Amino acid sequence: MGRMATTSPPPLTVGFDLDMTLIDSRPGIHAVYTALAERTGAVIDADLVVTRLGPPLEEEIANWFPAERVAAMADFYRELYPSYAITRTLAMAGAREAIEAVRAAGGRAVVVTAKWEPNAKLHLEHLGIEADAVIGNLWAEQKAAALREHGAGVYVGDHVGDIRGARSAGTLAVSVATGPCSVEELAGAGADVVLGDLTEFPGWLDGHLAA
Repeated sequence: MGRMATTSPPPLTVGFDLDMTLIDSRPGIHAVYTALAERTGAVIDADLVVTRLGPPLEEEIANWFPAERVAAMADFYRELYPSYAITRTLAMAGAREAIEAVRAAGGRAVVVTAKWEPNAKLHLEHLGIEADAVIGNLWAEQKAAALREHGAGVYVGDHVGDIRGARSAGTLAVSVATGPCSVEELAGAGADVVLGDLTEFPGWLDGHLAA
């Protein structure tokens, strides 16, 4: 009797959100909004803005400019961004180690973010965080298409919108409580796992793969 054919498990792919998951972009984003206010004369509370990072840029811009100016101001913001935000932004605790843990397990790490893709890549390049792919301009359920395309089995994010994206993709939703959403909010939104921050991710991943 011949041997039964065996199938190898699919390669591990882990998706990561960017802002407040892999990077602490609050100082940089604060600086960009401050510059935007100075150049346009608009009244913008940059302190408030950085407490609710996650949703698309246009949604935040709409709080400070009339509807007919939102698209133009979003473009202006993105133009200002490299000069003000990149060097002010730091890696979150455990970010590099989380990526390395995926690689050590033979996997791929992809970044799926609502941030404009060119600026997302600038952040990762500046901080020396190497992702296997970077996909930008996607928020919440929109992230599902990229997660499915890359075969992600896990998606790590800090926002309830990230959980919705993972759910839509049929992907395990791992949340880190380092952004605007509390542990309780993340759990209530349906996260499969809630970690304090990315320093806990390598240990969780080891246990997940062992199981």
